[in-house]
Amino acid sequence: MRAASTILRKDLTLELRTLEVVPAMVLFSVATFVIFHFALNRAAIAGQLAAGILIGTLLFASMLAVNRLFVAEREQGGFDGFLLAPVDRTALLVAKALALLIFLVVLEVIAVPAFALLLLGPSIGPPLGGLVVLLLLADIALAVIGTLVSAIAIHTRARDLIAPIIGLPLLIPALIATARGAGPLLATHGSGFPQGKWLAILALYDLVFALLSYAVFDYLLED
Repeated sequence: MRAASTILRKDLTLELRTLEVVPAMVLFSVATFVIFHFALNRAAIAGQLAAGILIGTLLFASMLAVNRLFVAEREQGGFDGFLLAPVDRTALLVAKALALLIFLVVLEVIAVPAFALLLLGPSIGPPLGGLVVLLLLADIALAVIGTLVSAIAIHTRARDLIAPIIGLPLLIPALIATARGAGPLLATHGSGFPQGKWLAILALYDLVFALLSYAVFDYLLED
């Protein structure tokens, strides 16, 4: 965990100094919400339509962070130094997944209020608590799978294309569960908490891919 915390601290410090990833994600999300605001030409949206726009936008914005996740290690020789260091190699997986998770949380702190302001009209109100839980489980799936596919794509020439091509199909089940769970929360008279089955699907999805990433990451790092 010491090695993972060191790498995580390095990634967060680098992002604070360069502001390359999070501002781009925020700008992409807000611009997309503005486009939908004028394209739909409606005072407010609700229900499954609102959930689809929100989750789809956050998913595509996350790809910007996935594409940049291992760029510094690739361009500055970080991979070689890490492989030579006497540390557990899965520390890199944990650190990168946590960094991506933090980026996603920061994105949603800004993007969700912008979404509510531009597309929902009045405040989303009481369902916010359930939405936070749902988005957190979805963020874990994005962080784990994003780290895995980024580690695969970084060794290819077309890494900006490979990561979305591999990652988006793997994330379809998580996208469906998150959107279906968020739909009732964003309805006009929405419920206060998502249905348990969607939370269970997301939790199981997170667990399976976390174990899979842990099992194969060493081999990806060596290749």
